[in-house]
Amino acid sequence: MQFVLYTHSLRSDWNHGNAHFLRGILRELSARGHETLALEPEESWSRDNLMSDQGPHALDRFEVDFPELATQSYGPDFDHDAALADADVVIVHEWTDPVIVARIGSIRRKGAPFTLLFHDTHHRGVSDADAIAGLALADYDAVLAFGDTLRERYEQAGWGRRAFTWHEAADTRLFHPIDMQKQADLIWIGNWGDGEREQELRTFLIEPARKLHLSGIVHGVRYPQAALDNLRTSSLRYGGWIANADAPRAFAQHRMTVHVPRRPYVKALPGIPTIRMFEALACGIPLVSAPWSDSEHLFRGGTDYLIARDGDEMATHLDALRHDPALAASVAGHGLATIRARHTCAHRVDELMGILAACGSNVSQRQDAGSDLVS
Repeated sequence: MQFVLYTHSLRSDWNHGNAHFLRGILRELSARGHETLALEPEESWSRDNLMSDQGPHALDRFEVDFPELATQSYGPDFDHDAALADADVVIVHEWTDPVIVARIGSIRRKGAPFTLLFHDTHHRGVSDADAIAGLALADYDAVLAFGDTLRERYEQAGWGRRAFTWHEAADTRLFHPIDMQKQADLIWIGNWGDGEREQELRTFLIEPARKLHLSGIVHGVRYPQAALDNLRTSSLRYGGWIANADAPRAFAQHRMTVHVPRRPYVKALPGIPTIRMFEALACGIPLVSAPWSDSEHLFRGGTDYLIARDGDEMATHLDALRHDPALAASVAGHGLATIRARHTCAHRVDELMGILAACGSNVSQRQDAGSDLVS
């Protein structure tokens, strides 16, 4: 089959975690013999910021790290009909321009034989439903939501059985344990962003590291000067942007990591961890998480990772992992086992094939979605 994916960017992962999962899905599809193509706009916020931050050469990493993935940019004059002429499955990501979302739907309405899926991986569908209320999704066959809470919102809007939960997962071709000598205690990879976890990062990362005098590094982008000044009060250094393909080696060089989810996901979308949690556990590094509700039972809290209810408990767990190799090995081993058993991109492609089979049974009987969320 031929799969075509509309995405904000596949080539750039600068402040764009969705690229991690989508790359892994396309790699898995390609490994199974399917044709894949990613279409991304000529004007991409993530790609533009990557080049501004790291220089144009940063884009060269994509071809080196992911040679099996094909991408094409589109502009105002791009022929979407021609690009989709041979497609069997088209997946349109939520970050796609609403005009393009509607354009692809109109191609489907005119009788194009592909199955058309809308992929939503953001909290706006729950925290700010008006932000996507105008999307023209009536001609889409199904919605892929990255958690039950978001899927239920689409169900309430009239999608019923055409809304499916499709969690993110780890690309285990890339994220796997690497046997390397440890160089420091703690690593955290994540972006400061819009201050959505500013207090949480102070409580669960910076203060415990300062209290325990932990060596280590913080990677990420969009850190304001105040955040950098606060980080300097600890013994952690700031390493800036890191290519996602370099993250496994970075994890391997450190003894432990932490998971600090963004506040909107904790409050509005319980049950959905960040992509970094899947990736870190896939690398076999022991992890301690700030509070989040694993309402969908993705992991075994306290076994696959340790749970810190406050900053003091975070410090206690990190200190224990630093001084107890058996505990660290146990936590890392259990987390890795759960990823391999349930949360790889191979698992998600299996789920996608099941979703496509379900869509195939009712594609000709599509009904318009409700107007609460989309029109």
